[in-house]
Parts: sequence; C-alpha cells; structure tokens
Amino acid sequence: MTTETTINLTESAKKHIESVLAKDTDGIGLRVGVKTTGCSGYQYVIETAKAINEEDRIIESNDIKIVIDEQSLRYLAGTELDFVREGLNAGFKFNNPNVEESCGCGESFSLKEESGT
Repeated sequence: MTTETTINLTESAKKHIESVLAKDTDGIGLRVGVKTTGCSGYQYVIETAKAINEEDRIIESNDIKIVIDEQSLRYLAGTELDFVREGLNAGFKFNNPNVEESCGCGESFSLKEESGT
C-alpha cells in the first residue's frame, strides 16, 4: 500500500463539493471513508462532514476540508477523488492506487496487501 497521507480532489470534485456545502449550512467539509461490505470486501463511504471526531484526521485539498478516520486513511492514502458525468449519470470516482480489483458491479473493491504482512 502507498504511504502517502494525502487525498487529492480534482477541480471537478471541488466544484461539486462547494455547491453541496453551499446548500448544507451544517457542513464543514467532506467525510470520506471505507467500510467492510460487498462482494469484494470494501466499499467507499462519502457524505457531508457535520463534525470532527477525536479519531478523525483533516486533510485539505483544493481548499476543501476532507475529514477521514485514521483506519480509512490507510486504505485511501494517495487517492484522487474526481466528480464525473457520464451520460445521465454523475458521481464521485475514486482513483485509488491501493485497489487491487473491483467487483463486476463496481460497488466494492479489494485492496493490495501491505508488504511484510
């Protein structure tokens, strides 16, 4: 797994998040995480951050606060987060260097094993 502790937002992701936060008066940034689920093992979680918890880390990218729990950070380090429109569909796309493979439906993924474990 990569050892970078950054998550980078593209300009498209920044613009979309800014528009969401402009409508959400309680939002302080973007909360990103990973949970265990799906056919490949993990799934991304993304929502408006309303508060910062003790175990959270704050990363700033493109002038947006990204709130992420310490456990998820190790799986998302080095990820680029984009917002894409494809036909009638629009959504966030995670370009994660830690992903080994994704399931056929694209909803879950598995991670590369850490070296030495």
